[in-house]
Amino acid sequence: MTIKFQHLINSIDIALDENDEQALQKLLVNTSAAEIARLMESLTQKDRLTLWHYVPTRLRAKVLLELHQDLRRSLIAHTDEVELTASLSAVQMDELADIDSDLPITVISAMVQAMDAQRRERYDLVKHYPDDSAGGLMDVDITAVRADVSLKAALRYMRRLRQREGALPDHLDSLMVVDRNNVLLGVVPLSQIISNDLSISVRDVMSTEVTSFTPLNSAHNVAQAFKDKDLLSAPVVDDQHKLIGRITVDDVIDVIQDEADKEVFSRAGLNSHPDMFAPILKSSGRRAIWLGINLMTAFLAAWVIGLFETSIEKIVALAVLMPVVASMGGVAGSQTLTLVTRGLALNQINNKNMAKLIGHEFSIGALNGMLWAAVVGIIAFQWFGDWQLGMVFGAAMIIVLVTGVLAGTTIPPLLKKMGIDPALAGGVVLTTVTDVVGFFAFLSLATLIIL
Repeated sequence: MTIKFQHLINSIDIALDENDEQALQKLLVNTSAAEIARLMESLTQKDRLTLWHYVPTRLRAKVLLELHQDLRRSLIAHTDEVELTASLSAVQMDELADIDSDLPITVISAMVQAMDAQRRERYDLVKHYPDDSAGGLMDVDITAVRADVSLKAALRYMRRLRQREGALPDHLDSLMVVDRNNVLLGVVPLSQIISNDLSISVRDVMSTEVTSFTPLNSAHNVAQAFKDKDLLSAPVVDDQHKLIGRITVDDVIDVIQDEADKEVFSRAGLNSHPDMFAPILKSSGRRAIWLGINLMTAFLAAWVIGLFETSIEKIVALAVLMPVVASMGGVAGSQTLTLVTRGLALNQINNKNMAKLIGHEFSIGALNGMLWAAVVGIIAFQWFGDWQLGMVFGAAMIIVLVTGVLAGTTIPPLLKKMGIDPALAGGVVLTTVTDVVGFFAFLSLATLIIL
């Protein structure tokens, strides 16, 4: 968080506490929609509704686009429909399609009726595609020229477009080049238009090596392509390679951020956009599910410990050292689990390299196991004066570290094949495996060798 934004939050908090309407209006008028959205998410429900009242109408639609769905629906429910319709009048078709399911039917109907035939057709096109697809990301307001026109004509076209629309499309770095049937032929960067003789044709300077997407390409694959090829924009084409839209880097950044948030929150059993001030009962219910699952796995580990109750009573040192075994296995497994989950997300893991990856991680687990087995064996001997206990402790350490890395390697692909998100369930399954194997290995070896 930047110092400037922290200062803004502090100023907003003071203005809300003092009910200073003029200060709130002054603070919000020069604040971006994204910053206002972040402010909203940091406030309690009561303060959110108060602050929302002072958000300029021209920014409200953009703010709603930046918010997670639960908060967006809450603010929409507390907004006058006339004001809501007015604020939505300036949004692009793809942006309207992103939130239309959260809007009142009367507002959507008013928006559609106010559209001309071309905009209505574009809206119907973009809302047909899922949000997590290239079609859901694309902007249908396309800037395209023919290949046989001159650069001067292309430049004149952009000037007319700016006069007609009031501004050029956001993140416009190139013009799409199409033929008479709207089939994509290539792109011409704006840098080529302004740096070449304006009398030459677009065909002479356009690039035909274009990264394009079909509407049903996943948003994840689109984001990966943008990262790999340093794209600022890319065309979207249909099955006949006809140009239907354009994806820009600002939409892709949102996808990347959403994926990162999802991975972080999933590991804690939370949804991808947890609300800090969501209703208590609702939040409790969501968290209770994963707490219940964790409780069941904990009882499974406790059951394994219970099988060796007699051994633990005779050798108290076993109870002291048991948590160390399970903890080391959990850490080793988590390291591998994180690596493999990321590899799956980036499509770096496949059937060809899976066996080699397992062998690689097994070697790492075995080497670390032998290293730390020697260390803990010596510590256990020095602590309790029992060389057999040290040997058992070291052997259990090797077993649990190897088990941890093997589980961390194999659990994510198995969960993915079962249709379960590895980022969501992988940690719970891994903890169960390392705890159960660690406790069982340590206690059973102690029972066999020491007793």
